Amino acid sequence: MPERSPRRRARGAAATLTAVALAGAAALTGCTSDGGTESRNTKPSPSPTPVWDASPASIAAVGDSITRGFDACSVLTDCPEVSWATGTDDGVRSLAVRLLGPSKAASHSWNHAVSGARIAQLPEQMALAAKDRPALVTVMIGANDACRDSVRLMTPVADFRASFEASMRRLRSSAPKAQVYVSSVPDLKRLWSTGRENPLGKQIWKLGICRSMLGDADDMGTAAVARRDAVLARVVAYNETLRDVCARDELCRYDGGAVFDYRFTGAQLSEWDWFHPGRNGQARLAEIAYRNVTAAGPPA
Repeated sequence: MPERSPRRRARGAAATLTAVALAGAAALTGCTSDGGTESRNTKPSPSPTPVWDASPASIAAVGDSITRGFDACSVLTDCPEVSWATGTDDGVRSLAVRLLGPSKAASHSWNHAVSGARIAQLPEQMALAAKDRPALVTVMIGANDACRDSVRLMTPVADFRASFEASMRRLRSSAPKAQVYVSSVPDLKRLWSTGRENPLGKQIWKLGICRSMLGDADDMGTAAVARRDAVLARVVAYNETLRDVCARDELCRYDGGAVFDYRFTGAQLSEWDWFHPGRNGQARLAEIAYRNVTAAGPPA
């Protein structure tokens, strides 16, 4: 075979180097056979954050006597038709009525709250709510955990947290896409301060309603003041727990302490016990819930 000339060998070497360089560039940029470019170092795009639906098509409620409308219509009885969450009373205009309309509210909302319930019973309520496949679940719980016969019997904060976490897991296991609206626990000390202005209310309190806060309502001694302050501190801790656990769920919205901060007046308390919300108070709770559920973002 004849020997190539130096010039031809130089051109061949240059072509080889060029080919190697192009191949290296293609490897770095991930050039495809059709001329497209694909980066080998591109990370997968994160899943989009779920968008809060301000117009849910159905509602399930869980919680305690407040959500059952206890003592709002007659003494020592539930009155779910005036419930802030799912009631049908025209004067209250519950969250369900405001979101769904009167006719649909009756057929597309469910009230699983139980008067006297504490947070230890919430996982079971959540499991029942999940079976309804609701678009939104409302939660108002914790008052009975602080309203005990003594401060010593109040639910420990660690247990409160564990029960709420378990409740969210129960819901998510069956209804992963349901939105959750969590109400703060009302300020029980403010309710005591307001209700004690009514002599009849104080007589009813002696039957045993929320002894940890309402017992010996007119006693302003050191021990009584410390007892009420301890109940208030526990409610604040419960609300912090509700906020923290809710914040870890992308489809959960806490009310930002709106119910705790609301200053109920005597006109908004039950005429039967001067402690639970009456019709007027239930309407105020419905307003707070509607404002938070339909807001563009969660409360600050």
